[in-house]
Amino acid sequence: MHERSLPASPNWYCSRCSDVNSSGLLGVGAKNIIYLIDVSASSCRVVGELVGHKDFVSSFSFCQHAGQSHVCVSSSNDGSVRFWDSDNKVLIREHAAHQSPVAAVHWSPLDKNLVVSGDEKGVVVCHWHNTGDTASFFPEPRTIFCLTCSPHTWSSVAVGYKDGMIVLIDVSKKGEVTHRLRGHEDEIHSLAWSPLAGEDAFYSRPEDSEANDGVSAGDVAGCYLASGSKDQTVRIWSSSKGKAVMTLKLPYLKKRGSAVDPGVKERLWLHVHWPKGQPTQLVSSCFGGELVMWDLTRAGKQRWTLFGTSSEGQNHSRIVFSVSSVRLQDDRELLISTSMDREIKCWDLASLDCCWTLPTLGGFVYALTFSPVGAGCLALGVGDNMIRVWNTLTTQNQYDTRSFWQGIKSKVTALAWHPQKEGSLSFGTDDGKVGIYDVFSNRPPQISSSYHRKTVYTLAWGPPVPPMSFGAAGGKPSYSLYSCAGEGVILQHDPSRLSGDAADIDRLIRDTNSIKHKLSPHTDLRWKPDGKVVAIGNEDGCIDVYEAPALKLLCSIQQHHKMINTLRWHHGHGSSPELHCLLASGSSNATVYVHDLRPVIENPPESPVVMTEPFRRLCGHTSKITGMAWSPHHEARLVTVSYDATAQVWDVLPEAAVCNYRGHSGYLLCVDWSPVDPDAIWTGGKDFTLQEWRVSKQEFKKPPKGEDAQDPRPPTPPQRLNRCNRQTLSGEEEEDEVGSTNSAVPPSGNGVVVTRPLNVYTWLCVCVCNCTGVLCILYPDLALLKKKKPRSMLPISTSMDHRPKEDLLQDCITLASVKHSAEHVHLGLFSDRQALYRMFEAEGTLGHVEAGHFDSVVYLRLWSGDLQGALQLATERGELNDHLLSLAPMAGFEVWSRTAEAFARQLCLQEQYLKAASHLLSINRLYPAVDLLRSHKLYREAIALVKARLPADEPVLKELYTCWAGVLERDGHFSSAAKCYLAAGASFDAAKVIARKNDVASLRTAASLARLSGEASLAQSLALRCAKDLAVAQDWTAAQDVLSSQDSLLVHRLHLCAAELLAALLADPQPCVSSHPWASPGRRPSSIQDRVREVWEEHFGVSQTSAGQRSATALRQELKSVESPTPSANIPLRQVHSLIPYSTFSRVPVTRAVPSPFYHFPPGDIRVCSRKRPKTLDHTEGEAKAAADSLQAFVHYHRLYQHWWTHSAQIQSRVPLSAADSSPGDGAKDGAVNGGVSEPEGSVCPATGSFGELDFDASVLLSEHHAACQATQRSVREIQERLAAMVLQHSRAQGGQLHPEEKEADGPIVQTSTASESSDMLSSPFVCVPSQMFPHPDVVECCLVLLHLSKSSPAVSESLRQQAKDLLRKHGTNPCRNHTM
Repeated sequence: MHERSLPASPNWYCSRCSDVNSSGLLGVGAKNIIYLIDVSASSCRVVGELVGHKDFVSSFSFCQHAGQSHVCVSSSNDGSVRFWDSDNKVLIREHAAHQSPVAAVHWSPLDKNLVVSGDEKGVVVCHWHNTGDTASFFPEPRTIFCLTCSPHTWSSVAVGYKDGMIVLIDVSKKGEVTHRLRGHEDEIHSLAWSPLAGEDAFYSRPEDSEANDGVSAGDVAGCYLASGSKDQTVRIWSSSKGKAVMTLKLPYLKKRGSAVDPGVKERLWLHVHWPKGQPTQLVSSCFGGELVMWDLTRAGKQRWTLFGTSSEGQNHSRIVFSVSSVRLQDDRELLISTSMDREIKCWDLASLDCCWTLPTLGGFVYALTFSPVGAGCLALGVGDNMIRVWNTLTTQNQYDTRSFWQGIKSKVTALAWHPQKEGSLSFGTDDGKVGIYDVFSNRPPQISSSYHRKTVYTLAWGPPVPPMSFGAAGGKPSYSLYSCAGEGVILQHDPSRLSGDAADIDRLIRDTNSIKHKLSPHTDLRWKPDGKVVAIGNEDGCIDVYEAPALKLLCSIQQHHKMINTLRWHHGHGSSPELHCLLASGSSNATVYVHDLRPVIENPPESPVVMTEPFRRLCGHTSKITGMAWSPHHEARLVTVSYDATAQVWDVLPEAAVCNYRGHSGYLLCVDWSPVDPDAIWTGGKDFTLQEWRVSKQEFKKPPKGEDAQDPRPPTPPQRLNRCNRQTLSGEEEEDEVGSTNSAVPPSGNGVVVTRPLNVYTWLCVCVCNCTGVLCILYPDLALLKKKKPRSMLPISTSMDHRPKEDLLQDCITLASVKHSAEHVHLGLFSDRQALYRMFEAEGTLGHVEAGHFDSVVYLRLWSGDLQGALQLATERGELNDHLLSLAPMAGFEVWSRTAEAFARQLCLQEQYLKAASHLLSINRLYPAVDLLRSHKLYREAIALVKARLPADEPVLKELYTCWAGVLERDGHFSSAAKCYLAAGASFDAAKVIARKNDVASLRTAASLARLSGEASLAQSLALRCAKDLAVAQDWTAAQDVLSSQDSLLVHRLHLCAAELLAALLADPQPCVSSHPWASPGRRPSSIQDRVREVWEEHFGVSQTSAGQRSATALRQELKSVESPTPSANIPLRQVHSLIPYSTFSRVPVTRAVPSPFYHFPPGDIRVCSRKRPKTLDHTEGEAKAAADSLQAFVHYHRLYQHWWTHSAQIQSRVPLSAADSSPGDGAKDGAVNGGVSEPEGSVCPATGSFGELDFDASVLLSEHHAACQATQRSVREIQERLAAMVLQHSRAQGGQLHPEEKEADGPIVQTSTASESSDMLSSPFVCVPSQMFPHPDVVECCLVLLHLSKSSPAVSESLRQQAKDLLRKHGTNPCRNHTM
């Protein structure tokens, strides 16, 4: 086992990533491993690991019960919960009840068998350790951040969620929620129960609690619960009341000598811990990594005390994630904290001072080296962007380390101490940076201005070589710093002037040795301790040894066949001089070679010597060698580390294995022998740990073989990768070391980050490096998996290059000795042009044509110079592209034009019409381009093209506008179609298409457009339509504005004026949309006729004395010529209403302006002479009064039927009509009088008055004068019908005497006339009256309806019924019929 070690850093952002048991054993979750650390002594010591989880450990908890304290439980993002035996470091049981990453787990302090866990989906699972049973609950659909079991009630569990909610559940009642604690505004980081049962009041002021209602807190059973949240508050909750009783706000502590960081509050993790036996003391973390002890019995600033105030530097420098405490047997109570600063600290709760600090590592240990000057001073290069310098010989603090991070900002991959200057440490980083630190000062490092393009792998101090060695006696430094990086270049840096340019030693090597060929990329270098020679390892496996200072090549060692990873010279202070020239080398194969270079060093040859046999061969490792070190205490004793995760100690001379160390859980990257202890060796690697171990205590001699060999899992680390993979240390080569190993929720980035449980599928992406033979297992990337290797342009010759080795060697002989012929087509690439052409022909015919790869054939013809043939082939195959078309002008304009047209046709098939038109334009084919766009309905683009390239009077432009307008009109885009018509010069069509929408705005626009275009008649027609719609909407002002633009529409303006005045008189109290000032109610005179004449004369200049077009006679004639619409059920009453002023003010008879009695009058359209609005017209002339009386009668006629239908509908909905209500006599009489007209069913209008009362004066309908006239007319009509029947009968009787033509002509004429007259009499709503009398409803019909209503409704008065009966007796019989009888 190892002696001392630095473990991996505890995981970040976990509520319980560490716990300590009663015996002082601390368990810390780091990555997917749990490290066990003994904290019971004055100093800590890593005693073991629990390995098994496949993903990050999210929570860890010990069983705190006697006799079972060695059992612990852990949860992971892989969804598993594992039980461990910490004494034997073995797995007891694994539960997989969760389907999501587990966020928290806790072993109940009251029940030794109960373990509770919660996952990110909100599922809570109870695990029973003794039986292995589980029970799942789902109390809340929220993300769980933490949970804790009560130390006083075994079934009570507190669960904290991401959204700030805290829930208390009872696991004995299937997870029933007992309380929901609301108050926090952000995620809950930690929960802690009070160690004391009950809720005794610990606050000193009444205002510190929330409304105790006069009851002592101790009277209620329960327990206090503390919570820490990201909202920067700590709250104390009462579990019995389910409410907060105290809120503690974190103090912001400004560190001495540092400025206030405004973002520090955003980076907060608030952990709370309630020490056992201290119910009034609470420990919490703070903003910058400080720990605070709260005294819950005090108030103000006296309430909290800061840890570590006795001396500087005791507190953490970054936020704290986990805190746990233990009381040891000597009654010392210790507090253990983990932090983002990668340190584990132990505190004495009595003094609040730090007892010890354990540094941890957050990345691969890439390099470690002891100082040759400062004994025991160990430097570590780690992948968490920091350098650690550890004084391993101190007795007071076994982990006395300092961290250096300034100026680094990347993984530290190489280190080298200065051979003579104490404290001078050079470093190289993943991003190619080289610098020098003075570890005994606080100054930032010196950084070389010369950067490598790739990762720095090796640093070495050595004597300067030209050009830096020139003038060394004049104050130049005696040592230069050499760096070797992934691009294969070695740079020489001047340590006294790092700002200057570094020199590439390859130039000196070529000049000195007259080398013309390209040097192999370098992978490592090592100076012999005496500085006389330097060994340089190369990518091809060759090791070159050069003599300083001119770097003359002494020998080349060609034993390795893979890349050199590490070189080491034997130390020169031994008693055997023959060993001083031993050079050990390790490469990407598993064998270590030791070379004896004493002959070539002591007697340099004239020309370089090639060495092919090693001095010693050390076999035993099963994977690549990554590091080695000679023992400074022994002769020819070497330690090597490998990807097989072991370190091997060799006795070189007998080639014997001394011991094998297997304490790491991943491959090793670096090793060094202790300079003071011959039995101690230090190793570091992929498992984020540095370990010290003793040679004498190892039980194994050689590395494991077969199944015992460790298979290094995730990605290949950077140390000595193949040159093609040595570009970077992040990304696909290794997991993100800085964040992923320290966070249960890894940060996003370009590197590979594990965000799900690892399983078998995770490792399916396996590749083998062709150069090194190393198995590299990477995370699968679906985008990369789908990427295919590009097809070869020369498949035949490529396939011939994959034949057996013997055939390839024979090809070389053939190429060197034989002139090419047709039988060696695949060698045409290495011969003359004719042979190359033959190879192209064979490749195209046999390779691509048969495979259907015609695009490759095109390129082969293009390469051979047959451009026209290549274009012709691509045209025939429909595989033209932009690249080929761009080459077409090289073959002439005709070929280019033909190719462009063909490409345009191809693009049309691909529906790329714009691109096709552009290619036609490129060859000046404008009209075909326009036709192409038009044929595919791209009118906008076609018009733009024509207007940009052709004259304005081009006929095709008008055609395009007209075609586009037709399409737009069919699609209903009238405005856009009108613009096209206007552009084409068709103003009439533009106005007509705008008017098609038939709304006010469209009609007004169309009228204006027609007027501006000179279409006067169309403008008048559209203006009248618009004005009519505006008048119906009572927008009188807008209606007058529309008509005012046309001088010829004066009479219609007068008509609108009269209609507006009448509407103002008869309208509802609600204001209209707009009206003129002269129509306001305050200005109305006593007579409406006088008001009309006044307004006409004042505002329109029309009076009785006007002459010309404004004279009354001319305007009257124009008004008579207006065509009035025929009233029917399809003509709205608003059109009839608009004609009222004609008859009222112009004395024109309203013979066709009254609706049918069965027409539905919309409510509110006519409000004349009703009892609800008793407004009457003032009449000054008899004829005008008669016209108004006629209109009033028809309005009451409509009200009569409306009342009848409403009353009948209500009766039918209640009680069926009696026989008396619908007697046959009344029905027959009603039908006879009204010409067979009956009321339609279902035409019931809503009643405007209350049921049972007439809302109008029905006496107006009972006009005796009109009744007499109508009776006479009925008699005349009856006589006409009888005469017509007699004439018809007579014509039939005389039919035989008539001429055939007359018979066929006369009969139909009489029938048609009779039928027409009958139809007119049946369909007319009223009886025609003489020209001197205005029309009136049928009086007899009105009498019958009133008498019918009187039978079922008291609405008809007795006097009205009597008047109706009298009129029926007098005019209801036919006098003509009586005479004949």
